Amino acid sequence: MQPGKKATTYNYRVSLTLDQQKFSEGKKMKQLIYLVLSFLIIPNGYSQLVTPKENGITFGHVHLNISDIEQQKRIWVDHFNGSIIEREAHTVVKLPNMMVALTERAPTAGSTETTMHHFGFKVRHMDKFLDKWRAAGLEVGSMFLGAEGQLNAYVTLPDGVEVEMQEDQGLQEEITGYHVHWFLDNPEEIMQWYVDMFDLEVRPRGRINTTTNMPGMNFSFGANSSGRQSTLGTAIDHIGFEINNLEEFCRQLEAKGIVFDIPYHEVPAIGLSSAYFTDPSGVYVELTEGYDEY
Repeated sequence: MQPGKKATTYNYRVSLTLDQQKFSEGKKMKQLIYLVLSFLIIPNGYSQLVTPKENGITFGHVHLNISDIEQQKRIWVDHFNGSIIEREAHTVVKLPNMMVALTERAPTAGSTETTMHHFGFKVRHMDKFLDKWRAAGLEVGSMFLGAEGQLNAYVTLPDGVEVEMQEDQGLQEEITGYHVHWFLDNPEEIMQWYVDMFDLEVRPRGRINTTTNMPGMNFSFGANSSGRQSTLGTAIDHIGFEINNLEEFCRQLEAKGIVFDIPYHEVPAIGLSSAYFTDPSGVYVELTEGYDEY
């Protein structure tokens, strides 16, 4: 072989190797930039549902009936750091540990008149939250030392949606979903019903002994006077749990004796499957599959 030929082949291979090296380095740099940007451009990185238990269950959402959906969207974004997701006519607010779904329909009653008296959040800086809340002309109720020895306050959204705030200065984020609270005459009985149906554990929350936890949310059951109405149609219309393999889970609940008000069905337009039942206390409950993809 002639010397020139050999040199040409060798130089070509060196050039190709250098090009490959540059391409590889460039690809790695792009990957690094993408990784960094993925952290920078998602301010609500904690706004997602909690990883479910082994049985595929996690807390999903609270669904509100409200008169003015635009007003409610502003409140949930400005004061709770929520992100609005809209699919067809379905509107949800993404928050850490949970979602709040909104239906523009005047409620038949405020939440304090029902067995689902309120739901609650932890907030890192209570004074900061309440100052902004008051400045917006929104209602602040009583402030008190809560069951866990922290500063608590009730705030009321338009249409009588009652929310309890609890200060926790150790939070990583500014605000996160924390609990839903039943007010009823038989708290031990209803708590045990949820423990049996959803494989939960009884776990006291401070001075409240009748509580249990689902991933993402504490369920508190308080003793209170009778006469409270069921939730369907009221300010807190229903609560919802996100379920893996929902259709099979519905069959399991039917075997345990649950009768569904609306059986398992799919709603492709909004990317959800769901089913509805009413618990023994009158709280309307939706089971969903698909919210974890929102």
